[in-house]
Amino acid sequence: MDLQLILALIAGIATIVVIVLATRLDAFIALLLAAVVTGIVAGQDLLSIVDSITTGFGDTLASIGIVIGLGVGIGKILEVSGAADSLARAFLRAFGKGREPWAMGTVGSLVSIPVFCDSGYVIMNPLARSIARVKKGGYVTLALALGCGMTLTHHMVPPTPGPLAATGILGADIGSVILAGLVFTVILLPVVVVYARWIGPKLEPVLNAQVKHDVYAESVVETASGSAGGSVLTAEGGDSAGTGSTPDSSKKPGAFLGFLPLIVPLLLIVANTVSTAIDKNAQGELSGDAYEPSAWVAPLAFLGNPVVALIIGLVLAVYTLLPRMTPRNQVQSWLADGAASAGLILLITGAGGSFGLVLRESGVGDALAEAIASISLPALLVPFLIASLVRLAQGSGTVAMITAASVTAPLIDPLGLDPLVAVMACTAGSMVFSYFNDSYFWVVTRFTGLDGINAIKGWSGITTAVWICSLPLLFVLDLVV
Repeated sequence: MDLQLILALIAGIATIVVIVLATRLDAFIALLLAAVVTGIVAGQDLLSIVDSITTGFGDTLASIGIVIGLGVGIGKILEVSGAADSLARAFLRAFGKGREPWAMGTVGSLVSIPVFCDSGYVIMNPLARSIARVKKGGYVTLALALGCGMTLTHHMVPPTPGPLAATGILGADIGSVILAGLVFTVILLPVVVVYARWIGPKLEPVLNAQVKHDVYAESVVETASGSAGGSVLTAEGGDSAGTGSTPDSSKKPGAFLGFLPLIVPLLLIVANTVSTAIDKNAQGELSGDAYEPSAWVAPLAFLGNPVVALIIGLVLAVYTLLPRMTPRNQVQSWLADGAASAGLILLITGAGGSFGLVLRESGVGDALAEAIASISLPALLVPFLIASLVRLAQGSGTVAMITAASVTAPLIDPLGLDPLVAVMACTAGSMVFSYFNDSYFWVVTRFTGLDGINAIKGWSGITTAVWICSLPLLFVLDLVV
């Protein structure tokens, strides 16, 4: 591998670490500066560096920015209406006391089969917050279990784009990949829960102050006026005095109504994903390169687009969860509060996309893949390590899977590697050490309230734990097939 590209990667990562941990600047600035440093050291044209930064920022927010904004709005309405609390209590009853991390990990893994991690996490995070509020603790454990449960199926179970594309590129049977991915998920889920339960209590005392307030602030307060013994629900940290329009806790919606703004968007997204996968399979275009949706898929693709689905979810939340007489300006104020809380998350997520694109266009990812492919290794380790190194270099698990599959495809016969094993090696390898250049890292850690080294201990640690534990499963799969 070109020494210059190695230095570029090291310089970029070092820039982020130093700025985040040792300066007054935040992660948004750190990521942008890291992109500039990486591009310069790699020898990229100065103007093209700027173009990569703006393009990467825009492309990333185009795919997830609106979803984050809408998801935060749904979460805010769930919280101020009391619906999230109703859902949390129903969840606790269904899974039993003491099993909440299992509940969040399982739900996360189910949700993320058809839904991008970022979208699913934003939708489901209010539930983790409400359960933690009811329990009066344990939020970090629940948030990490939810996030990594989503990581497992998002990386290993089609029809999510990464494993689906790897399946098509390597010529594996999609049914076998789905089955293997589900088996891997079931086996690795206990790793997620055990790690979350181990690290969660250690990180709970160092939660970001604002997130700690948002999660654990009392959502029911006694009013000075109104009916005797009455109480009203307030927005997290909000002031209910004088509004006269905040929903009465005695009239808060039940779990079924509270679930509608969550389940309807998810079902629409599922319908889109499943119908598209069926259509691609019928057309023989699993990789999606030349795919043109059939007429019957178009309506589902429209309604199941995460943006459209979440717009529907937000409308449902406002008109089914809030009392009919809630003033318009009060609702708009709550939505504005939600948008404000999403602002920094959006900026950091976009900057992560900028850094990732500079890494890709500077050639670091391709150079790493070619270098590892040239080393003499056990066959299944080639796609596994290619995916791992590309993931470390540029952040995107989907890109890492596709890159590893593309590099491995011509090596299948020479290495005597089964296509199913190759696909699973690509998907498992791409889970390694999610950190600063991964947009999902920032979504999870910012919503969870973890900063700096604590974010690495919590989120980077749990993703690396499942990455390590997937390796023996790959060797067993290789023996079986």
